[in-house]
Amino acid sequence: MPSPYRALFAAPGSKAFSAAGLLGRMPLSMMGIGVVTMVSQLTGRYGLAGALSATIALSAAVAGPQVSRLVDQHGQRRVLRPATLISLAAGAALLFAAHYGWPDWVLFVACVGIGCVPSVGAMIRARWAALYRGTPQLHTAYSFESVIDEVCFIFGPIISIGLSTAWFPEAGPLLAGCFLAAGVFWLTAQRSTEPAPHPREKQGGSSALRAPGLQVLVATFVATGAIFGSVDVVTVAFADEQGHKGAASVVLALYAAGSCAAGLVFGLLRFKGAPERRWLLGICAMAVSMIPLLLVGNLPFLAVALFVAGMAVAPTMITTMSLIEEHVPRAQLTEGMTWVSTGLAVGVALGSSMAGWVIDAAGADAGYGVPAVSGAAAVAVGFLGYRRLSRPAPRRGGTVEQHSEREERHVA
Repeated sequence: MPSPYRALFAAPGSKAFSAAGLLGRMPLSMMGIGVVTMVSQLTGRYGLAGALSATIALSAAVAGPQVSRLVDQHGQRRVLRPATLISLAAGAALLFAAHYGWPDWVLFVACVGIGCVPSVGAMIRARWAALYRGTPQLHTAYSFESVIDEVCFIFGPIISIGLSTAWFPEAGPLLAGCFLAAGVFWLTAQRSTEPAPHPREKQGGSSALRAPGLQVLVATFVATGAIFGSVDVVTVAFADEQGHKGAASVVLALYAAGSCAAGLVFGLLRFKGAPERRWLLGICAMAVSMIPLLLVGNLPFLAVALFVAGMAVAPTMITTMSLIEEHVPRAQLTEGMTWVSTGLAVGVALGSSMAGWVIDAAGADAGYGVPAVSGAAAVAVGFLGYRRLSRPAPRRGGTVEQHSEREERHVA
C-alpha cells in the first residue's frame, strides 16, 4: 500500500473501524442480487425477483437518510444497532417466506423492513472526517473508502450468486445478513472513534437536503445511478445474446476494477482550486465514457470499454464526498452523505427498469442508449446547478478563516 494510505492508519482505532466497515458494506452489493438469485431459483419468477430487489432499494432510499439523521442527532451506537436488528429480522422473515412459499405480500413487507439497513459507508466516512477534517489526509481517506466500495462490488455479487447456486438458494442473502450483523456490531463497539452526536436542539429540525448544494449533488447522482443500473442490466443481456451469459459478471467486475484503480491513484494526488470544477469534469467524463458502449460488437471490446469507463467513477465519487462536507452543516454530515447514496439507489432502480424496457423492445445493443442518455442528463443537471455548488455554503460549522479562504478562492 502506498505511504499516504499507510499514514491514514496511524490514528488509533482507524484500522478496526475500517475493517468493520468493509464487513458491514458487503451486503450492499450482495443482498439485491442475492434475493434475485434466491427467488428465481425457488419460484422461477424473474419478475417477482426483480420487483423484490427494487423494493429493497427503494425502501433503503426512503429509510436510509432518516436513519442517518438520527445517527447525527443521537450517535452511531444508539441508532445503528436497533436499525440493524429491524433489518435482520425482516431479512430472516424473507428467507422463511421464500423457502416455505408464503404469499407474495409477505415477501414485499419483509423487503420493506430490510430497507432499514444503515448506510455503513457514510458512517465510516463520518469517522474519517472526525479524525482528519481540514487536512489533506481526508482526501486520501475518502479515496480509500471509494476503493473499498468498488472491492465490495467486485466480490459481493460473485460470492452471493456463487453460494446461492452452488450451496442452497438462501445462502447468498443469509451470508449478507451475517456480514451486516458482524460489521455493524463490531463498528458500534468502537466508541473512541465515534463522531460526537449533535442533538436536535443544537442543529435545528431541518433536513440536510435543504442545502442547495446537496440538492444539486443528489439530483445529479440520480442520473448517475441510472448509468450504473442500466449498464448492469444491459451488460447481462448483451452477454446472453452473445452466448456467454456467465461472462457478464467478469465484464462488470472489470468496470468496478477500473474505478478501483483510478481511486487508488486519485488518492495519491493533491489538488488546488475549487473541487466543484473537478466534480463537473468527472461527471462529463462519466457521460462521455458511455458513448463507446453504443458501438460495442463483442464482449472483449465491451470489457475494455467498461474498464476505461470505470476510471471516471471513483474520482467523481471522492470529489462528491468532499463537496458534501462543504455544503452540509457538520452536524448533518452523515445524513448528507446518505442522501447522495439515496439518489444513487433511486437512479439504479430507474435505470435498470428503463434498460429492461428498451432491451425487450429493441435488443441489448439499443439498451446501451439508456446509460448514454443518463450520462447526458447528469451533465445537464451538473451545469444547471454549478452556481449553487460554487457558492460558499453557510452554517458549515467551520471557522471564519475557512469561509474567508473559500470565498477568496472563488473570487480568484
